[in-house]
Amino acid sequence: MPELPEVETTRRGLAPHLQGRRVHGVILRRADLRWPIPPEVAELLPGQRIEEIRRRAKYLLLDTAIGSAVLHLGMSGSLRVLPGDTPVRAHDHVDISLDNGRLLRFNDPRRFGSLLWQPAGEIHPLLQGLGPEPLDDAFDGDYLFARSRGRSAPVKTFLMDQAVVVGVGNIYAAESLFKAGISPLREAGKISRGRYQRLADAVKEILGYAITRGGTTLRDFISPDGAPGYFEQELLVYGRDGLPCPNCGRALKHATIGQRASVWCSHCQR
Repeated sequence: MPELPEVETTRRGLAPHLQGRRVHGVILRRADLRWPIPPEVAELLPGQRIEEIRRRAKYLLLDTAIGSAVLHLGMSGSLRVLPGDTPVRAHDHVDISLDNGRLLRFNDPRRFGSLLWQPAGEIHPLLQGLGPEPLDDAFDGDYLFARSRGRSAPVKTFLMDQAVVVGVGNIYAAESLFKAGISPLREAGKISRGRYQRLADAVKEILGYAITRGGTTLRDFISPDGAPGYFEQELLVYGRDGLPCPNCGRALKHATIGQRASVWCSHCQR
């Protein structure tokens, strides 16, 4: 599933083409994706000006004066801005046409993505209760230390909890814990404030760098311009179980933590 850097890469790629444009029409070739598409999308969005395209966690929001279209890429979704006469392919489920003759097309072979509606002044239920953005100033070692007290879950599970911090999925949690020198198995409540500051710094650095590299191309993800992400070529531990640790040369360990595959170095990460 695309993680935060992939979604942010998509947002940045789409923003110059969408912001300030007026929606001409909406074509829904399906009534549902992961969930039913609310009628407001087709009824209210046409005629509205897209004021901004935002990201919240792994959701993209097309903001207008009366509300926002809320998009999630799911497992295999992609968003492209295309000429209005581009032929429809299999799995092209939604077209949002623009006033300049171009269109935003949502393709999703597995249909785990979503297109929902958030009225102006409200927060969609899926966006309520989310933690801070990992690249915001509110996310730091003090915050992680305070939220972790009394938590016996492994720190990797804690870091991937969307109520704690949004958008740190399996790949980037593994890479950040390696950079911070923290074992993914360690209990969250037994990690010091100083080590949490190193972890917060690592998360910011890893995610920020991954965004500049276009995200991580795994399975179906591809950016809006059709280019792959290149961060996959620089992963230090994720998916490398049994291979030498890039720091000490010892074989990397593998375990399942919270039903997710985890790889780490038992020597470098404590």
